Amino acid sequence: PAFLYKLEQPTPGTAQSPVSDTELATRLSYFLWSSAPDAELSALASAGKLRQPAVLASQMRRMLQDSRVRRLAVEFGAQWLHTRDLDKLDEKSDRHFPTFKAVRGALNEEPIRFFTDLFQNNGSVLALLDADYTFVNATLAKHYGMTPDSRLLASASVWQRVDGVRAQGRGGVLGFGATLAKQSGASRTSPILRGNWLSETLLGERLPRPPKGVPVLPEEAPTGLTERALIERHSGDPKCAGCHARIDPYGFALEGFDAIGRRRTKDAAGLVIDTRTRTADGTTLDGLDGLRTYLLTTRREAFERQFGRKLLGYALGRSVQLSDQPLIDEMVKQLAANEHRVGTAVEMIVRSRQFREIRGLASAVD
Repeated sequence: PAFLYKLEQPTPGTAQSPVSDTELATRLSYFLWSSAPDAELSALASAGKLRQPAVLASQMRRMLQDSRVRRLAVEFGAQWLHTRDLDKLDEKSDRHFPTFKAVRGALNEEPIRFFTDLFQNNGSVLALLDADYTFVNATLAKHYGMTPDSRLLASASVWQRVDGVRAQGRGGVLGFGATLAKQSGASRTSPILRGNWLSETLLGERLPRPPKGVPVLPEEAPTGLTERALIERHSGDPKCAGCHARIDPYGFALEGFDAIGRRRTKDAAGLVIDTRTRTADGTTLDGLDGLRTYLLTTRREAFERQFGRKLLGYALGRSVQLSDQPLIDEMVKQLAANEHRVGTAVEMIVRSRQFREIRGLASAVD
């Protein structure tokens, strides 16, 4: 079984105790690389040196800069954003979006390259919201309406970083075609899906399930109605209004993008898109830029707390518990004190009691 499973040996009783150096090496490697420890990490573990704080932190930094951290980008980043395997998404209407299948692979790749760069270069967690750069190939640049660098014209396999994308209506996870396409319907956008995704995935808010008997919205807005008008009419139901007041404004702000993530000013019927909205706390904003500013100011701590919660849960391979709250609180505090660098969050997790210790055998059985 030890060949197939990542086993650890708890001590008798209920008290927590440190994992062995070998077990710590395995935890660290599967956290950052989704694979077994390499020779350097294994050698330090065998020598009994890995649990030394300075050595552990040094290995963490080395591993983050390695190309194998792409696996963390896939397994954590893309999974957190719900964009993983977008290249296999086969739910878009060919009639409405005939180009989607040709671009879905590139859409899937963009968040992975973004997260890989973020971890390798110890970027700011807030870059997930306000980055003025992204990564594109020729296929994605054409999809976004960007003028590609001459190097991109040679092959769709050539990827490069492009700066100044906020001026082109992109920047951060809110501008990823992958997130915008995934949180849309087959033939139209869905402010509800996008708003719910932002509320739950990025801010960590728990929303109640929709009440029974709520009518299903049509796949296409009736003639003369924008998607937004369709949602506003649906949200007028008193049974639904409470939740929709919380999530719909986020979705309305992103209506400047169609169901496969392209920028637009009018919908398929030629009706003008309105991205002006008011959040549940009374803040008025307009479009992606306004939503980004709102998240970076009013909701910044909630966003970073959710990032820390998700990263900790991924690192530990379990749901975050009430006992983890002090660590998350400190993580938010230290991020603010250290330019919001993602390495700060990773190092705090790796040095934490939760990551370095294991519950006693009696506790595990209970």
